[in-house]
Amino acid sequence: MTAFSQLEFRILDWVAKTFHSSFLDAIMPAVSFLADGAWIWILFALLFMIRKSTRKIGLAVILSLLLSLLTANIILKPLVARPRPFVLNPSIALLIPAPTDYSFPSGHAQASFAAATAIYRFKKWPGRAALLLAAGIAFSRLYLFVHFLGDVAGGAAIGYILGRIAYAMISSMRYRYRIGRLRKRTRKRRNR
Repeated sequence: MTAFSQLEFRILDWVAKTFHSSFLDAIMPAVSFLADGAWIWILFALLFMIRKSTRKIGLAVILSLLLSLLTANIILKPLVARPRPFVLNPSIALLIPAPTDYSFPSGHAQASFAAATAIYRFKKWPGRAALLLAAGIAFSRLYLFVHFLGDVAGGAAIGYILGRIAYAMISSMRYRYRIGRLRKRTRKRRNR
């Protein structure tokens, strides 16, 4: 085991010793479950898509989740192939079913921060609440001993970048569409 892995195990042990309680043992699996399959973020995206005024937020969330799926689960996890903490230390009793994929980056943290960042870039108030939820989900992955701190931090950082990319793509698409409509109106007026 490398010195870096030993440090990360010490951090996980510190989290367990500092925050362990029967209350959090009951809550953290539920918090982590919110990001299983990114279902909570998909639900938020669908809710944003209901109103025309917030539809672009929903589109940005969906795009950020697709980018996250592509980068984390399809590219990075198989490429890095980092074992999970409970695989390296099998004496740990997990509170959730053992994930079967690799550890880096944390898909839960990456998807959550991608979606939350996309929301925050459009609207600050719901974005702040989404970022708090994303932080809670990321912490739950440490608490549940299914990720190292580097996995969660890496996932959060990549998610932040992907959320900004999704925001930029949706914003520019909307801008180009609006400019295109203005040009069509101008041409129609000239032809009259």
